[in-house]
Amino acid sequence: MSDKKTSINLKTKIDYKILLGDLLYDIAGSILYAAGIYTFAGYAGFAPGGVSGLALILNHLLGLPVGTVTLLFNIPLVIISYKDVGKALLLKSAKTMVISSLFLDVIFPFIPMYTGGRLMAAVCAGVFMGAGMALFYIRGSSSGGIDFLALAIKKKKPHMTIGVITLLIDLVVILLGWPVFGDVDAVLYGVASTGVSTIVIDKILYGAGAGTLAIIITEKGRQIGEKIGEKVKRGVTTIPASGGYTGMYRDVILCACSKAEAYLVKSIVQEVDDKAFVMFTETSEVLGEGFKTENKQAGSNGNG
Repeated sequence: MSDKKTSINLKTKIDYKILLGDLLYDIAGSILYAAGIYTFAGYAGFAPGGVSGLALILNHLLGLPVGTVTLLFNIPLVIISYKDVGKALLLKSAKTMVISSLFLDVIFPFIPMYTGGRLMAAVCAGVFMGAGMALFYIRGSSSGGIDFLALAIKKKKPHMTIGVITLLIDLVVILLGWPVFGDVDAVLYGVASTGVSTIVIDKILYGAGAGTLAIIITEKGRQIGEKIGEKVKRGVTTIPASGGYTGMYRDVILCACSKAEAYLVKSIVQEVDDKAFVMFTETSEVLGEGFKTENKQAGSNGNG
């Protein structure tokens, strides 16, 4: 009985730790996200893609608070996509939306806006918004908006990819900035900001785990594998294969390594077998022994 009680208490402590971690990520992400929208995009006269872009347009036309409008726009999107997204992601995202809206409407109006060049504002807006959204995604949450709508449309139009749907919706919002802000540059800066945001999200989520996959076709698989293990401290996987034309047997060696180690692997292959066929391909993320390990605790509580 006491063992069972201890187990329940331990589980409760772990849950509280995850909840605290989610909250800290939400706060940090909301600060970055709000800085991108309010501090940089708000004054520069352009609309980035998504619901936040629509909120900025209405703020420019009617003076409505950006955070509140973003939250109100998200409510029908949450209802529409409830079955497609899942309860866990919706609950976490709802918490994230409320916190980010509070920062947008309550905290950041007291912080001076950036009044420099529009191009620099677009770049900074993309960097800050992308970093904020990446922090949300890391904890299995989301800022809502277009992500939810894209999933709902995908269900009705399965031939379309999520990326294409999101891009089309973002372009519509960005194009609305042309008549609202009065110049075509608003469209160009909106595209630039959205592009930078996408790059930053990818770099934060996958850049740290990016690496190189070496594919080596050789007659001396064992010798090359041993040398790589000795000098680079990386394991290899050897697959027996045969040439489609010659029928001759070769070893295909797969070796996941960092970008800095790729040149060393290449040198080893050339040293052992100068007739070997070598290919290097970039990988967006490498998980496992010797590389980044997945944070199971953070990912177990969401669908992101």
